[in-house]
Amino acid sequence: MNSTRTLAEARGWAAHGTRLFLAAAETFGPAEYAAPSPLPGWTRAHLAAHLAANADALGNLVHWAATGEPTPMYASPEERLAGIERGRTLPAAELTSWVRESAQRLAAATDALTPEQWQTPVVTAQGRTVPATELPWMRAREACVHAVDLAGGVTFADLPDGFLAALCEDVLAKRATAFVLRTPDGGYERDFPGDGEKAVIEAELPQLAAYLTGRQHIGGAPPLGPWL
Repeated sequence: MNSTRTLAEARGWAAHGTRLFLAAAETFGPAEYAAPSPLPGWTRAHLAAHLAANADALGNLVHWAATGEPTPMYASPEERLAGIERGRTLPAAELTSWVRESAQRLAAATDALTPEQWQTPVVTAQGRTVPATELPWMRAREACVHAVDLAGGVTFADLPDGFLAALCEDVLAKRATAFVLRTPDGGYERDFPGDGEKAVIEAELPQLAAYLTGRQHIGGAPPLGPWL
């Protein structure tokens, strides 16, 4: 499987992850939102507020790309955390509406970008300078992985294989750990150079992605901390 991703694929994966997240969130009331998520210290309401705030923050970068006016994702790390804390206290219907409407605003803004604007350099919250073409992939990671974290019935097996392969490569590039990853049918096999003794891990693609993102352990594989 070729894990090279295109802009169109990334935009499709972002929309897919948002649909999965909302399909679960739209069934949630106060009790469901108050339930803990698999992420330490976060409820489902934290996840929803984070995803909604992320869409608005990426919208700032889309505005930067469209106008050339530098517009940071967040005013500060403290402002980002404060927004999540405010959002998690919203009534259930309002919180779900924020997730839905922020995603709609982001999609509409990206739809309006011209080919030239897509190439505009912008700066992420981590200080990386990237072309605007990276923004849909950033959104796809957030929407798809957190749709699983919401624990509303979505698993990594519900995510497209192309997304999972791209996710594995993205995570390994940041972890800088030596791995050979492959699926039993040979459809995906990648050799990643990195630090330490190389671990050979064979599992289905959803399990590989779950393991690399710290969501699921695979027997015999080295333990990994959480990612994203």
